[in-house]
Amino acid sequence: MRSRAIAFTIAVACLTGSAATPGSAQISAATLAQANTDLQAGEADEAIALLAPLPTSGDGAAEAQNLLCRVRFTLQQWSQAVAECQQAVNLDGQNSDDSMWLGRVLGQQASHANFLSAYGIAKHSLSAMQTAVKLNPQNGPALSDLGDYYAQAPSIAGGGTDKAQAIATQLDKVDPARAAQLRGDIAMAKKDYTTAESEYRQAATVASEPADYWTVLANFYRTRQQWSDLDSAIQSCITAAAKDKTSSFALYDGAGVLIAANRNPSLAAQMLENYLSSASMTEDAPAFIAHIRLSRLKQQLGDAAGAKAELAIAAQMAKEFNPAQA
Repeated sequence: MRSRAIAFTIAVACLTGSAATPGSAQISAATLAQANTDLQAGEADEAIALLAPLPTSGDGAAEAQNLLCRVRFTLQQWSQAVAECQQAVNLDGQNSDDSMWLGRVLGQQASHANFLSAYGIAKHSLSAMQTAVKLNPQNGPALSDLGDYYAQAPSIAGGGTDKAQAIATQLDKVDPARAAQLRGDIAMAKKDYTTAESEYRQAATVASEPADYWTVLANFYRTRQQWSDLDSAIQSCITAAAKDKTSSFALYDGAGVLIAANRNPSLAAQMLENYLSSASMTEDAPAFIAHIRLSRLKQQLGDAAGAKAELAIAAQMAKEFNPAQA
């Protein structure tokens, strides 16, 4: 692990030859690239050390604020993440991804808020998601987020399966696998489990990178207590991830399904170890959380020393994260 004393440079735009103010500072592309590398590797402390001191306006500031928001998202620091994502949107209101991330963090904040606050936050989240799709109708992840909101939210908060179906139709032209998964989610909202299973399986069939879609199907089987089908879907996930090394993050999600099902802890531990040793770790599967989950599995399997070591690694990566949140 690199030293916490990270050296970084900020190139200053100086049109007049005089010293620049923070508002006119230009954040170097190298700094932003390194922060993103740290974020994908789960090195939350490293990323924060780079991003927190940077100017909050000027060239590169919107991207820096978005990155910092996403680091806070992995740490489950919802209020701080919202403030930083909102700043990114304020700086670059035409960036679809910035609005998408604002919608995501607001959604998480709403899910953790009290009833009186949740409604207003959820409506703000919906507005951000709608803006993301309006800015880029080809943004598959943003479309998927919006469709999922429509499928799950009550009508009083702007939800509705008819709206979700319209998004699924739009997704057909952008990402057929996401479209099929959304139709599965819509079927689940309607308690139509036969259709849900069929759509989730369709998503795994048509996806160019199917590994994580197998975990979606596995999680469906967990909710239905179809244990042999769950085991089969997990094996399909493992097989697909072995063929596509960029899909190793699916092993994290698959292990999460097994943990939630309280099933096959040794396999779940192996999946997490394989993910952590891969070259394709991602912010969608934070490495420090993987280490915490692996610690619990090792404790369950009787490896107390290994469990302690995994917790220590996680603490080195993300000292602000509370293991109980994992």
